[in-house]
Amino acid sequence: MIRHARAADHPAIAATVEAAFGRADEARLVERLRAGQDVLFELVAVEDGEVTGHVLFSRLYADRPELIAALAPLAVRPDRQAAGVGSALVKAGLENAREFGAWGVIVLGEPAYYGRFGFSAETAARVKAPYSGRPAFQAVALEDGVFDRPMLVAYPDAFAG
Repeated sequence: MIRHARAADHPAIAATVEAAFGRADEARLVERLRAGQDVLFELVAVEDGEVTGHVLFSRLYADRPELIAALAPLAVRPDRQAAGVGSALVKAGLENAREFGAWGVIVLGEPAYYGRFGFSAETAARVKAPYSGRPAFQAVALEDGVFDRPMLVAYPDAFAG
């Protein structure tokens, strides 16, 4: 089951994110994004009453009025990886991002993985951001034309921490 995260899920989310990445950095990023009120929404995958996966979408600051979101981080408990949990979270997340009014989503991640959901470095080519130009810097348009002209985006301060 995929659902919106609740405050009561925060400890399980932290444990899931830390286990997925093998370090605490990304779990601390989640905490900083929450503290900075930069979170658009968080989703969790729940199996047998336990959080097995998590994805967070935050707002980016763009030089235009359209809402652009960042997908980061995506985490799945190691014992549930390669079982479709991450894919389900990304798909549900993109649907929710559209419902939240996002015109596009940017991710810094594995091109082969995120390419399955429509993300590409080519789509992000006109976006100027701290991570621009890296093969992992990818975007997917949720509304036609959003990435057709140059765009400058800034990440929330939480990403610098």
